[in-house]
Amino acid sequence: MKSHSFIVSGGGTGGHIFPAVAIANAIRKREPDAKILFVGANGKMEMEKVPAAGYEIVGLNITGIKRSLSLSNLMVPIKLWKALRKAAEILKSFKPDAVIGVGGYASGAVLYAATGKRIPTLIQEQNSFPGITNRILSKRVNKICVAYDGMEKFFPAQKIVITGNPVRSEILKPHANRDEAFRFFDLDESKFTVLVIGGSLGARSINEAMINHVKKLTENGIQVIWQTGKGNAANAQLAATEAGLENVKVHEFIQKMDLAYACADLVVSRAGAIAVSELCLVKKPSILIPFPFAAEDHQTSNAKALSEKGAAILIRDDQAKEKLAQEILNLYSDEQKRIEMMAQISAFARPDAAELIVDEIFKLIIA
Repeated sequence: MKSHSFIVSGGGTGGHIFPAVAIANAIRKREPDAKILFVGANGKMEMEKVPAAGYEIVGLNITGIKRSLSLSNLMVPIKLWKALRKAAEILKSFKPDAVIGVGGYASGAVLYAATGKRIPTLIQEQNSFPGITNRILSKRVNKICVAYDGMEKFFPAQKIVITGNPVRSEILKPHANRDEAFRFFDLDESKFTVLVIGGSLGARSINEAMINHVKKLTENGIQVIWQTGKGNAANAQLAATEAGLENVKVHEFIQKMDLAYACADLVVSRAGAIAVSELCLVKKPSILIPFPFAAEDHQTSNAKALSEKGAAILIRDDQAKEKLAQEILNLYSDEQKRIEMMAQISAFARPDAAELIVDEIFKLIIA
C-alpha cells in the first residue's frame, strides 16, 4: 500500500505549534511510513521547535500587517506574493495528498496555494473566535476542525467538525502521582496549592497581582507554584522571599507541566486556546485572565466559552491586581464551588482530538 504525504503548515506561537506536532504524531501513529513536511515562517519559533520534535520544516519569508503605522507594511504584499510562489513550488515538488493548516502567516499562503491546485485541505482552528485568515480560507478548504460550539457564525456549517484541540503528549499521560509531584516542587501535599501560569513569556498583569498579594495568600495557608516567564523571575523571587520561600516556588518556565497540574487545586492562567484545552483535560478549577491584545481578542472569547457554563472564573486583565487574590481566597474557602467547576470544565475535554482530526484528514484522501 502506498504511503501518503502530508504538509502541515503554521506556527508563530506555541498555541499553533503544539497542535501541529500533535497532529503529525497522530498521522505517524496511524501510518508509520507517512511522509510529513512542515512549512513555517522564517524567524518564527516553529523553525526551531519543529525540528526538535523530529520533523523537517521549510520556511517562507512572510509576515503579517503591523497594527501601528509602519513602512514595513508596504512590503507585506510583495512578501505574500513571493510566499505564494514558494508555497506553489513546495506543493509541486512534495506532492502532498493533503495539506493541514493550524494558523499563522505561513498557513494562509500554503492553504491558499493548495486549494488552487485542488489538493484536499483542512483547517484546525483552536480558538472560539477565528482569525481573519482562517475566515477567508474557510470558503476554499474542504474541512474545518474546531474546538467550540457555535463556529457556524464564522465558517460554512457543512464543513465544520468538532474535534477539540490537540495538546502536548505529556498532558495526556495518566496524571502524575501526587506524592512524586509534591516532592518535585518541594511542597506540602496537605496544603491548598495554586498554580499560576502566564505562558512562556509570562503575563505582566498576573505577575504584578501576585507580587502585590502572594504574601496574603501564604498567610491564609495557601502555597503557590508560579511560572513568571522570562525577565520577571527576579521581582517574583523577592516577593516570594517575603511571603515565605517554603510556600512559594518561582520558576521562569516549568518543563514538567504534568507534575505542576498534579499539584494544583486551582490554576490561574491566560486563556490561549491550548492552555484552555489543557485545563479541560486535567479538569482543574481555573481563573482565566485573557490577554486583551490577542488578535481579535480571541482569548476573551475562549474564556467566556467556559465561564458562561460555570467551568471557569473570568477576570479582565485590567482588574487582575484588584480581584485576583480575593477570587483565589473565595475559591479556597468554597470546596463545593470548585467541585462544580471541575464537573463543568471536564465536559469540554477532548483527549482524542488529534485522532479525530486525523480521521477527517484520511476521509478527505479516500473521498
